[in-house]
Amino acid sequence: MYRVGICDDAKGVCAALEKMILQFAGQNNLDIETEIWYTGEGLCDDLEKNICIDLLFLDIELFQMSGTDVGYFIRNCLGNREMQIVYISGKSSYACELFRTQPMEFMVKPITQEQVNHCLELAIKLIGRGRKRFVFQSGKDYFYIPYGEILYFISEGRKIKIMTDNGEKEFYGKLRDVYKELPQYFLVIHKSYVVNSERVYRYAYESLELSNGTILPISKAHRKQVREKILREDVEND
Repeated sequence: MYRVGICDDAKGVCAALEKMILQFAGQNNLDIETEIWYTGEGLCDDLEKNICIDLLFLDIELFQMSGTDVGYFIRNCLGNREMQIVYISGKSSYACELFRTQPMEFMVKPITQEQVNHCLELAIKLIGRGRKRFVFQSGKDYFYIPYGEILYFISEGRKIKIMTDNGEKEFYGKLRDVYKELPQYFLVIHKSYVVNSERVYRYAYESLELSNGTILPISKAHRKQVREKILREDVEND
């Protein structure tokens, strides 16, 4: 799934862009969700709450906070270099100013379906190369956590908790479905635990210790496959 944001103070432009994005999604059998903002301030407030956006169509001439201010906030205040930004404007004289925020593309209004298709095709290629994060939904919002920050997942009833270096997050789901989305270095060690093998500090037959000192049990049903996978990874890393 891809999350595409649109930020423009003209509601007609937002509606037209959204229609073209969804048309591209339908024609290419892609799962794309859109989110619309009419102010830069509203967009920045939501991004500070860890709202996940893969591609952002961003108007430069917003009422108060300009599009370039928003771009600067994304790149320098949030430190987000993964989001692909496409600036849109009625003028074509912003090249030097935009360079500081590393946009993927720049489009001059009126925007055509062909321009949108080109941006989406390019963004999907770039996102695919850099998608090294776990994306999940909590309520109406989407969040992402870099895989390297994840210590382990724990299933508690219908809830799944993600234990990270910076605390924990939770959402509703099934651990087996989560496991299917994870890189190969994640291990199922118990019906309730999936761990990041790159964060394993010490391994024993019945348990393992993670880099933060957490000790987790390895169930009898998983001991053989866990041992084999850890030994195989050790050999490959030598």
